[in-house]
Amino acid sequence: MKFAKIPMATIVRLSIYMRTLQELLEEDVEVISSERLAKQCGVNPAQIRKDLAYFGEFGVRGVGYRVNDLVNQIKDILGLNRPWNLAMVGLGNLGSALVRHGNFIKHGYVFTAAFDADQSKVGKRLPNGLIINHISELEDVVRERDVHVGIIATPANDAQSVANSLVLAGINGILNFAPVQIQVPDCCHVENVDFTIKLDSIAYHLSFGG
Repeated sequence: MKFAKIPMATIVRLSIYMRTLQELLEEDVEVISSERLAKQCGVNPAQIRKDLAYFGEFGVRGVGYRVNDLVNQIKDILGLNRPWNLAMVGLGNLGSALVRHGNFIKHGYVFTAAFDADQSKVGKRLPNGLIINHISELEDVVRERDVHVGIIATPANDAQSVANSLVLAGINGILNFAPVQIQVPDCCHVENVDFTIKLDSIAYHLSFGG
């Protein structure tokens, strides 16, 4: 499914809408108005209608959205109507915690490979059953296990070489937790997650935002 250029903020909000709708499904809510959905997502109803309008017509005027249908439609838009195989590179405190996080499986993301350079960790079994491979095996294992997305949770000085190996293995999507900007070819999409940047924003608003 291809769409015209969509603002990244819209894509982020679609993820928020979908997670909220999934919670509503668990509460046996079948239909929801744009007003109620907007309130639960922290946006205004016009924003929801504008975001969805990029992709077609949704809901019934005067009735609202059928929750299950909208969840499935947003999944189709985001490409979440299939599982995505992940590889974790770096099994320190952060990487190990991420692998154990139940939300990945809940949303269709499955860890199928894990790597570290520390020989004392290589060969150990993770709680999800994965055996940690040595980083030198990355390219072969990624190809064998049909990994789609690489997650980097290494020290900053190792992140670029890991990114290079992921790209050579055919990975075009990287989630980078290392506190450094990595360089990749245009065919590869990188999302950087730096918690300190978010903390800087909080510090600013606490200091000057009133």
